[in-house]
Amino acid sequence: MRKRIIIFFLTGVFMVMYITGCQTAVESGDPISAIQVEEMPLINPRSEGEDASASAVAQGANDFAFRLSAELVQDVGDENFVVSPYSVWLPLAALSNATTEVYQQELLMALGISDINIEDVNQAAARMLFDLMNEQEREFDDYHNPLRIANAIFVDHSRTTRADFAQTFMDFYRGSVLNVDFQSSDAVDAVNAWASDNTDGLITDLVQEFNPDTVGAIVNAIYFSDSWSWEFNPERTIEETFYSPSGETTASFMVRTGRDQRYFEDDSMQAIRLSFQTGGGMYILLPRSGDAVGLLSSMTNESFEYIQSSATLHEGRLLLPRFSIESTLEELAETLEMLGVPLFDENAAPLTGGLFYEDTYVWLASALQKAMIEVDEQGATAAAVTLMELEDEDSDEPEPQEPFEMICNSPFVFILYRRTYDGGNQILFTGVVNQP
Repeated sequence: MRKRIIIFFLTGVFMVMYITGCQTAVESGDPISAIQVEEMPLINPRSEGEDASASAVAQGANDFAFRLSAELVQDVGDENFVVSPYSVWLPLAALSNATTEVYQQELLMALGISDINIEDVNQAAARMLFDLMNEQEREFDDYHNPLRIANAIFVDHSRTTRADFAQTFMDFYRGSVLNVDFQSSDAVDAVNAWASDNTDGLITDLVQEFNPDTVGAIVNAIYFSDSWSWEFNPERTIEETFYSPSGETTASFMVRTGRDQRYFEDDSMQAIRLSFQTGGGMYILLPRSGDAVGLLSSMTNESFEYIQSSATLHEGRLLLPRFSIESTLEELAETLEMLGVPLFDENAAPLTGGLFYEDTYVWLASALQKAMIEVDEQGATAAAVTLMELEDEDSDEPEPQEPFEMICNSPFVFILYRRTYDGGNQILFTGVVNQP
């Protein structure tokens, strides 16, 4: 009989305890035991030098981010929207090691990667993680990184995880392998405890129960929370009208006035960069048409790079509403299939043989993501939970130009990113604010 495996990709952007390796195995009667896999160091791109393949993979991840966002944003109507494309991309990249060559190439192409072998993809992922998690700065006492990434796969004690996948998962994706009994409520407790531990207790009831045929669950956690390098003064926040697609409403607008604000404008939009204290930032894109959904749908990695490279230092005044958004994306599987992800084919069962030694048919059956973001005068925090079910960032600056005024009192787009060596600004979250 074909078994069912549930895969969870959990992304939490709050205080996360990053799992740096597998824990020591406990007695077999305990609810969790761990497979010992000794990790090798992540790849430092600065010491290794430039790598064309790694750069292509990083850019492909951003390309995937905009393609996924464009598909998902179509159905939001007048509502707000947020998604973490990187949360989906990274675990799927890891799963490319658990399928046959034909499906592997289809999957990599869907992820924005083509003509690059899986070994180079894994190395690119490791280089990304080294940069994103600021591994080079860990030795300093005042080290602080607002981003944490953790991966794990929970495997039923009746199944044996393939050693090659376990080693690759740990070496390049820092993924732990944990054994549980999916026929017991201990499995639900174990997964929920992992989710809670990796989101500072903010996500505690990720799963209520497992299907009787469940033999595995893979989880991914991302944490991000940082302060603006130039914080907004709360005493200057004002109440003003926001022109939502569904009508006028009142919002609390944060105000910033001054020089040296990195700003871009053309006939279709205004854009401004808000930088974080520890690097990276968020771009706010305000369409002149008021159609934020249309703007995000039209964005590509190339257009985002053009905005970044064309933005210059300006004096001006920014009004940006505080906003807090939650989104539930229940049709993620259909969107991923539309983007060419081949892992949802029940007849082909493309993950068969790649995760376990046992002769078990494995394929992705569904996908769901819940995401949130909160932006205020001090900074930004974001979180996302993705569930997938399987069955059996200086160059010389030009002189400041004329002062600008950017009043975000109509729908706008946001793009939260973190800088990497290979791919420049790696996109972590995108979204639309239709009504703050």
